Amino acid sequence: MSNRMKVVVLVVLALGLIVLFLFTHLRGDFDYVLRSRSEKIVAMVLVGWAGAVSTVLFQTMTNNRILTPSIIGLDSVYMLVQTAVVFLFGSTTLTMMGNTSHFLLSAGSMIGFSVLLYSFLFRREGQNLYFILLVGMILGTFFQSLTSFMQYLIDPNEFSIIQDRMFASINNIKTDLLWPAGLLIAAATLYTYRHLHELDVLSLGKDHAINLGVAYETVVKRLLMIVAVLVSVSTALVGPIMFFGLIVANVAYAFFQTYEHRYLLAGAALFGIIALVGGQLVVERVFTFSTTLSVIVNMVGGIYFLYLLLKERKAW
Repeated sequence: MSNRMKVVVLVVLALGLIVLFLFTHLRGDFDYVLRSRSEKIVAMVLVGWAGAVSTVLFQTMTNNRILTPSIIGLDSVYMLVQTAVVFLFGSTTLTMMGNTSHFLLSAGSMIGFSVLLYSFLFRREGQNLYFILLVGMILGTFFQSLTSFMQYLIDPNEFSIIQDRMFASINNIKTDLLWPAGLLIAAATLYTYRHLHELDVLSLGKDHAINLGVAYETVVKRLLMIVAVLVSVSTALVGPIMFFGLIVANVAYAFFQTYEHRYLLAGAALFGIIALVGGQLVVERVFTFSTTLSVIVNMVGGIYFLYLLLKERKAW
């Protein structure tokens, strides 16, 4: 089966799950139920697309298939901001904050952190990308420690408010944020697709990419910002999902078995949509909301991550 045909199969499967999600167990006010489910579908498509594309881009630049953008520390920045608001101003400020204000605060803080990190570390020519990842990981650990310290000091009742922000939730999506989030993700995706051929070359490694004429540092700087925008928007929209991108990206690599990013990006994004819609369908119809989608994704992703580590160890 050609890769183009594989993409068609994934599109059909994604559409089938979307139709199943929309029209199974329709009860009560049909207009309200369909509108509510449609909004969830849009949110899952945006998050699935952003998470998958950002992970494939990140793994291509690092030439490592077990790393994810979370290593930079963006999830830690997100939780630090939520905790700091409650710690400094109380949980009422966080709960009463407007959807747009909260989205701008969360996404803006993560993108701002990325800009400062890249601007500071890319000052020197020839800066090693892995050094930047190491600094991001150290800062992420520091932010996690600071977050934990503040969480120990706040009132237990206020801590329950923060707990709700620790896990991604499709059910609590803010519908008025779908348009701005969609526009940002669409713009980042369009920019990415302008660099498909450069991404194909980057997958060969830094030295080969430079020898083949790619302006390595310029391309990497810009694509790292695209990754930061995608991760920041999706996290601010529904919350952090740690292992999601790792799963769908590696499934896409195994399914398509190609270096061409026009198939890898589209395939990973479609797998992301299938995973989120199918997973949410299981959460609502099988588990009847007794658990959340992020818990299932993190559990499966953790097991899959261990499998990838063992697989890489055998390859060595």
